[in-house]
Amino acid sequence: MTHRIIALAIILLSTTAYTQTVAPKYSNEFLAIGVGADALGLGNAVVANTGNVMSGYWNPAGLTRVDKWLDVGLMHSEYFAGIAKYDYLGLAHKIDQKSAIAFSAIRFGVDDIPNTTQLIDNNGNVDYDKITTFTAADYAFLLSYARKLKVEGLSLGGSFKVVYRKVGDFAKSWGFGLDAGLQYQRGQHWKFGAVLRDATSTFNAWMFTLDDATKEVFERTNNEIPQNGLELTMPRLIIGSYAKYPLGKKGIYFAGEINADITTDGRRNTVIRSGVFSVDPKMGIEFGFKNYVAVRAGITNMQFVKNFDDSKSFNVQPNIGIGLNLKSVYLDYAFTDIGDASVALYSHVVSLRVVLNKPKSMTK
Repeated sequence: MTHRIIALAIILLSTTAYTQTVAPKYSNEFLAIGVGADALGLGNAVVANTGNVMSGYWNPAGLTRVDKWLDVGLMHSEYFAGIAKYDYLGLAHKIDQKSAIAFSAIRFGVDDIPNTTQLIDNNGNVDYDKITTFTAADYAFLLSYARKLKVEGLSLGGSFKVVYRKVGDFAKSWGFGLDAGLQYQRGQHWKFGAVLRDATSTFNAWMFTLDDATKEVFERTNNEIPQNGLELTMPRLIIGSYAKYPLGKKGIYFAGEINADITTDGRRNTVIRSGVFSVDPKMGIEFGFKNYVAVRAGITNMQFVKNFDDSKSFNVQPNIGIGLNLKSVYLDYAFTDIGDASVALYSHVVSLRVVLNKPKSMTK
């Protein structure tokens, strides 16, 4: 029975059952992790300054700053000692001087999870040959478009996203949503950005396929058998401001950005919170030399955590990173803590970007 409870816990952690349309907290939360080691090193405070292929995820309006024929982005990271894997692929294409399009694909998954629901039969006999494995994975596909507006320095962008989530043969869901973003550059030093994720809310339609043995696990552990239903992801507004200033005349610069991540699904454990919305501040700074090298640091996930003695402590998620550029290749690394001060869960994140000019054979 212990093995069956473990299997049940995995299923319940991977998804949630709904009998009607509801808006739970942390729905589709894998889409809040972030892409690009450069952004993660800055504490995800990038909606005002993002301006490459990864803008399709962060703020589609930033795609107007793609200045090459094709911008390709790749990222891989692992969490929880390599148990969970997070991967990203992005392609951005500059259409003309005013517009660009992009495609992004994201996967967050745990593979080879033991399924022990049939390990022990009703007579108490153990048969290890009946242990199988399954995968719990979340997928997102984004198609983005951005265009410069008539107002100097102002850009508008949007993303249509498809979300597919699958838990072995037990459950799967399809979801659809829209993101919309704005970016405004004022002079040489200041940029401002805003993105509304799940602008129209994102609906995930869940479908469950449970055999008799799995249903028995739910019943014996006093859990309700999941029913098909809809999961609703509420809109999330992220606003930010960015500044960049030179330090001397040798190409060294300092830059920083502040973001406010405003969720609308009720009270969360953030610095600013209410029964209607919560605000999670994010901050990132960067020192660099021209476009060749950059050193980054950022903090996010600021929250008060209750200790065992009922006292509270203030915790933040620290992040550091470095970026290198060699002609058309950008290599970024981030070292990030996805836990808190009491549970250190550090992860190494590496991302690669390659920008390509239009092939000469296509220019003729």
